[in-house]
Amino acid sequence: MTQHKIGWKTAAALVVSNMIGTGVFTSLGYQISDLKNTQTILLLWVIGGFLALIGAFIYSELASKFKQSGGDYIYLSRTFHPLFGYLSSWISLFVGFSAPISLAALAMSKYLNIFGFNLGREFAIAIILIVAVFQSFSINLSSRFQNVFTILKVVFIIVLIGIGFYFVPEVSPNAINFGSSWTSELMLPAFATSLVYVTFAYTGWNSASYIIEEINQPKKNLPKALFIGVIFVTLSYVLINFVLLKHGSVDTLSGKEDVANISFSNILGTNVKWVSCFIALQLIATISGYLWIGSRLTQATAKENKLWSFMAKENKNRIPVRSIWVHAIISILLIFSGDFEVIFTYTSFVLQILATLAISTAFFIKKDQLTIIKSRFFYVLPAIFLAFSLYICYFVLIQKPKESLFGLGIIGLGIVIFFFDKNTSKK
Repeated sequence: MTQHKIGWKTAAALVVSNMIGTGVFTSLGYQISDLKNTQTILLLWVIGGFLALIGAFIYSELASKFKQSGGDYIYLSRTFHPLFGYLSSWISLFVGFSAPISLAALAMSKYLNIFGFNLGREFAIAIILIVAVFQSFSINLSSRFQNVFTILKVVFIIVLIGIGFYFVPEVSPNAINFGSSWTSELMLPAFATSLVYVTFAYTGWNSASYIIEEINQPKKNLPKALFIGVIFVTLSYVLINFVLLKHGSVDTLSGKEDVANISFSNILGTNVKWVSCFIALQLIATISGYLWIGSRLTQATAKENKLWSFMAKENKNRIPVRSIWVHAIISILLIFSGDFEVIFTYTSFVLQILATLAISTAFFIKKDQLTIIKSRFFYVLPAIFLAFSLYICYFVLIQKPKESLFGLGIIGLGIVIFFFDKNTSKK
């Protein structure tokens, strides 16, 4: 059977849906607790977009070189050692894709609680199961499902920004502060720890590269999808955060997760319920995108490792159904592993480590293999990315030691399982 392939629009939809999700609608409350200057907070989101754009350039080159679905697993296994590729898949199985699915489902229940339903874990679990069903039949159905909810996401984001700029703030004083304190705030450890939440919100910029074999004319369509997706999301993130600051106060936003509800209730009053409803609905595209991409990365690992091999099986439409459902089950289990902020922090930290390792493989691309930036200037890009990444990891480890150690424990367990897997395979 000929495999149905997707074009750049569906690939870009995957990028957008994987990126715009839980982070942008929840992390501002953690940032504004320590950073009060608007310029500081907006700079966080500009830096996050800049790093994501650098990553998009690099992953386009890596995908062109390796020409194989699997993303980080392929790049790290083929460049460094199978252990690093194995770890990337292990991290992605539990943290990279499954944890964001859990966070998105939990965020849905939080935003829908405004209707008085008192939704909790049961609702989050039900949503994950429903989306997994839609992902389990064919790429054609998955594409339609993804495109519909991504269009809903994009339209909603644009409407939200428009409303925020149109209305005059009702809150006095609001959280907008363009004073000179931003220069001193850049030196605070909180700036680095806030940046890890921002980079989590940008997670997904590399998503289309994981399914390069499912993309039609990938050399042309993959970079196009990555760049369009990243640029749109960066502009959206900067504008959304400005709007949230404009219509909220420091006291009401600090430490809160449902920041969009808080800010837009000051504009719309009781009519804010439709905003909460659409935030919840657009998170369906996030859950769907992570299940789609995560299952393909896990399948690539399953083809080469014995303990994972049961997840390599496909249905007649070449959908890795077992891999999809393993991700769904792990996501459900992670819902019971801690509160929202704990999951958010250790997930962000571990993903930053994975991004550092994956981007470093760019130094092994030879100059004559480059397809976009065909000069030595290309190698400056991964150097910039790595400098920021190490800076973030250091301060998160110092400021959030318990969550960081939990994340490192996940990596350590992955190393143990790798050697167990290899010994089992030899026997």
